[in-house]
Amino acid sequence: MISRHTSLVDNIVAFCRYLRANGFAIGPEEQATALRAAALLSPNNRATFALALQVSLTRTVQEVEQFGQHFEAYWQELEHAVDSKIKEDATKKSKQNGSSQPSFDTLKSWLSGNKNTQEIETATYSTAETLSQQDFSLIPSDQLKELEQLLREIAQTLSRRLSRRQERAFHRRTFDLRRTLRHNLRRGGEMMELHYKRPRRNRTKLVILADVSKSMDLYSAFLIQFMYAFQRVFRRMETFVFSTDLHRITSDLNQQNYQEALQKLSAKPSGWSGGTRIGASFQTFVADYGRLLTKDTLVVILSDGWDTDQGETLADAMQQIHQKSRKVIWLNPLAGRPGYEPRTAAMQAALPAIDVFASAHNAASLRALGKWL
Repeated sequence: MISRHTSLVDNIVAFCRYLRANGFAIGPEEQATALRAAALLSPNNRATFALALQVSLTRTVQEVEQFGQHFEAYWQELEHAVDSKIKEDATKKSKQNGSSQPSFDTLKSWLSGNKNTQEIETATYSTAETLSQQDFSLIPSDQLKELEQLLREIAQTLSRRLSRRQERAFHRRTFDLRRTLRHNLRRGGEMMELHYKRPRRNRTKLVILADVSKSMDLYSAFLIQFMYAFQRVFRRMETFVFSTDLHRITSDLNQQNYQEALQKLSAKPSGWSGGTRIGASFQTFVADYGRLLTKDTLVVILSDGWDTDQGETLADAMQQIHQKSRKVIWLNPLAGRPGYEPRTAAMQAALPAIDVFASAHNAASLRALGKWL
């Protein structure tokens, strides 16, 4: 979602959200650095302003290469703010904030040279945001391509959160430009304190168990697509599907494109759209693949919790999975419906061994997975 505001500070914050939605690994620390850097510059110098944001908000060579395109696309959009209008009481706002903020008038002038007017026009469009909030079962066919791209972007963002590549070093390894600039801002930009970084050793592993039974038909295809996108960027991952039986599909998802992966999956007797035996499938997982579970393993289960097995079978398997892993996250598409409660026998049996129970009915719920990984 891209929003225009009457404050340059608010627009920078919105720009950070825009970059995050496009796969940039931007957290509160990077955002704060960008705001501090912008406070030392005049927005009238567009090149310097863009460079300051690039230094503050990019982490990889790929992000540096893509930054210019995203910067132009976002800030040029401000010139065409025609969707809605917001009138600001400048005097009231100044009293509330205690100090004046860079005005939207300055930003508009910087972008296009237009004269200031009493009525400021701002625009908000949220095609991707609207799509991300839409239930998978209601996605029209003409938006499937957009959803595929959105799921890929979410997977890339989550992968970067899960595997932070650098950490602070106290001896000379690789020069950390971002941290150095941030810590020297209070000295007027003089480089008096140098900082360094080093690769962080990440042991985190991810195991996904996805329900592909008949009751999950409306969601399985999108969840498998998300799993494919995630596995393309996060290699320490094992993927399984289950209905009446359990099947490992890690190697099937390791294809150059999603259609090839689907062809390999369709050739397997995976019980797609069949019955559901969650307990028996999880017992098979513990018996045959329990070695994958360590204190560095995150287990994510994608299922609506409808099971034909007795609850005791599932309860026993879930306890073993929970004891051997770091965290168990159960994502249930039905949890996104108003008034839903996990009352089925399977969910009641599994809940004591679940660390996080949440929804997986749309792209936004998958994006929220980042807070628990």
